[in-house]
Amino acid sequence: MMLGFLLVRAGVDVIVIEKHADFFRDFRGDTIHPSTLENIHELGLLDEFLKRPHQEARQIGAQFGDTSLTVADFSHLPTRCKFIAFMPQWDFLDFVASHARQRKTFRLLMETEATDLIEDGGRVTGVRAKTGGGEIEIRAKLIVAADGRHSTIREKSKLEVVDLGAPMDVLWLRISKRPDDPAQSFGRIVAGRIFIMIDRGDYWQCAFVIAKGSFVGIQERGLAAFQKDIAALVPNLSDRVQELADWDQVKLLTVEVDRLKRWHRPGLLCIGDAAHAMSPIGGVGINLAIQDAVAAANILAGPLGLGRANDMDLQRVQDRRERPTRVTQAFQVFAQKRFIARILGARQTLSLPLPLRLLRRWPYLRRIPARFIGLGFRPEHVKTPDIRSTLKP
Repeated sequence: MMLGFLLVRAGVDVIVIEKHADFFRDFRGDTIHPSTLENIHELGLLDEFLKRPHQEARQIGAQFGDTSLTVADFSHLPTRCKFIAFMPQWDFLDFVASHARQRKTFRLLMETEATDLIEDGGRVTGVRAKTGGGEIEIRAKLIVAADGRHSTIREKSKLEVVDLGAPMDVLWLRISKRPDDPAQSFGRIVAGRIFIMIDRGDYWQCAFVIAKGSFVGIQERGLAAFQKDIAALVPNLSDRVQELADWDQVKLLTVEVDRLKRWHRPGLLCIGDAAHAMSPIGGVGINLAIQDAVAAANILAGPLGLGRANDMDLQRVQDRRERPTRVTQAFQVFAQKRFIARILGARQTLSLPLPLRLLRRWPYLRRIPARFIGLGFRPEHVKTPDIRSTLKP
């Protein structure tokens, strides 16, 4: 959606397809990072955007055993918005779509599911899609796969995937919030358990990190035992865990960390999770996806405006975004193996890890995780023109 909006501003004909009837999905990546907020400012839409209901996190805290500390402090970021905004992803998508629809060369096709690629002489020339009225074909100079970690288009493209592995999965759930609850989002870490609470106004969006493939065993123990686990981790929620009345309220995120060796074929480009599925560590997957979109628009708007986008253009996108992806995934894989797996496998009280001891002793170091989470390793800036603003009346 973001790439489509940036390209249509530059005068490119764009069709975005969405297989569902609306954007409403629970427990999607709902974080709008400072780098994305900076991009929205560059589009001249920040004030309007921030009028939509959202919560703001200026710090991220954690409780490791009995020790509480601030892990990241966004107040020093070189951006206009020194916070992470929490906003339902459907609101974000609706906001972008509402502005894209104002352009004559933009079309959004809902209830349209891409099912296969159309090829001609080894070049991708379109997609086949399933709609309520039957199958259709959509032809285009360039197809962009932005359909997530289980990308149908990536699978059909036969592009090679490198699996980096993940020792964990995540259970998403929500529990009501009360006025006397803690004022900021935080994580609770004890031997064998990691529980994260994100302030969403009138409720907590919670992530229960579990060992890879252990959800079936958790279900077999029963919902009451699961409720007790949460109450033991966060005692002030003990009178609310009964809100989890059945397992349908607990959503499993199967964590995968992978990336494509090559992000493109003639006529096809993959971005976001379709190109590189990220671990939920730091919540940076949505940030990288948006940065991919901005970089792709900056590089491809000119060639597409001329009616072409060759392999060299597509490789420039990968060259621009591959290094920050690799560095981010390397950090995530290191954290998974060195810390997450150790915590989940522990049965005795853990000592505070060295990185957290350093953050506690020298608050200045909190800027490092803040930059990693808030900006990433190569924040992108909008450079595409808005042709409507350059046209004479």
